[in-house]
Amino acid sequence: MQLIQQNPDLSAYLAADDVIDHHHPLVRETAARLANDVADSYAYARAAYEFVRDTVPHSADSGDLRVTWRASDVLEKRTGICHAKAHALTALLRAEDIPAALCYQRLTHDAGTGWCLHGLIAVRFRGSWHRQDVRGNKPGVDAQFSLEGERLAWVPDAESNEVDYPVLFDVPHPAVLAALRSAPDRPHLWENLPDSLHP
Repeated sequence: MQLIQQNPDLSAYLAADDVIDHHHPLVRETAARLANDVADSYAYARAAYEFVRDTVPHSADSGDLRVTWRASDVLEKRTGICHAKAHALTALLRAEDIPAALCYQRLTHDAGTGWCLHGLIAVRFRGSWHRQDVRGNKPGVDAQFSLEGERLAWVPDAESNEVDYPVLFDVPHPAVLAALRSAPDRPHLWENLPDSLHP
């Protein structure tokens, strides 16, 4: 699949804002600590990925009802769904001047009764984008950091009308962000997350 930058300006994928708040002290401190233990930017990207994947439990796996969406809050509270964890990793990558984008998949629910919009990221190395899924592993899910072919949590099944969206966003999709910001708890969020990038 050919990945497509929504914003042609690569510097947009290094920017900070209210969500990808890599100017926040906690994000800066976390990035500096991770960078201190590695030799280069590639090793840093892997370390940041594994840190978010493994030390921030996916709230559906842990049973945590809190909803986070700002990168610094995800790192502070150590909880979030896939979208929140993607925001945190994006912030940690951008904090070390590594371009990072947000991207999405449309997947069926575990019960097969509907759709959900899954959030992941893409990191830019060697002149191209590489998608990574920081959702968090569990039985049946074994996502890994890789520049040599994708190691994502799920591969969409076209026959089931699941979709890999090729667009790389420099900021979270507005519908996803609106659902995260307005949700009082995760059960409410589950009912109100968009199930597609298209109206």
